[in-house]
Amino acid sequence: MKRGGGWLLLCVVHGAASMLMWWMGEQQVRLFTWQADTWMLRPWTLWTSAWVHVNTPHLITNQIALGFLTGLAWLLRPDLRAALAWLLTWPLLQLSLVLWPQVGYSVGLSGLLHAGAMIMALQLVLGRIHAHKAQRWGLMLVAGLLTKLVLERAWFYPVVWDPGSDRSVVQAAHLCGAAWGALLTLVLDLSRRRPVPPR
Repeated sequence: MKRGGGWLLLCVVHGAASMLMWWMGEQQVRLFTWQADTWMLRPWTLWTSAWVHVNTPHLITNQIALGFLTGLAWLLRPDLRAALAWLLTWPLLQLSLVLWPQVGYSVGLSGLLHAGAMIMALQLVLGRIHAHKAQRWGLMLVAGLLTKLVLERAWFYPVVWDPGSDRSVVQAAHLCGAAWGALLTLVLDLSRRRPVPPR
């Protein structure tokens, strides 16, 4: 697989599955929605809940953001470790939401999109993506993400109501996504640098 192929494949999967889920009936969609009190009976929802969207503005907003992330990946071609970090973040961020009793359920791609942006930013900072002034752009992106997370204060307000889109926003998913994305990126980068012992 060419550099960037793994990441772009994940983008296609998330975009297509979100649209497919949107056209399913409400009863079927419930089977794919992560809920804090029943997820152990339906463990697949750690993955599928990211594709569920509660209304049209929610779906459109996330699809546009996914489109931007896809375009960025097309230009920068993140490596396989970046795609692996994003893949591993997927169920872990959903699982982390059990730390907040206020979160009864969580749907949508926003947590994964925050994770993807953080992974891409750190890849730039670490010099894993070759681009003009890569580190500077990466630091700016990291700073922007951290500023957004601090302003949201998900540790105090894990769930807020957004009247503009007429839905609850699980800000804790944004925080967990960014945190897992950063942690896994750094861990996988350290594994790359580990010297191979002589035989």
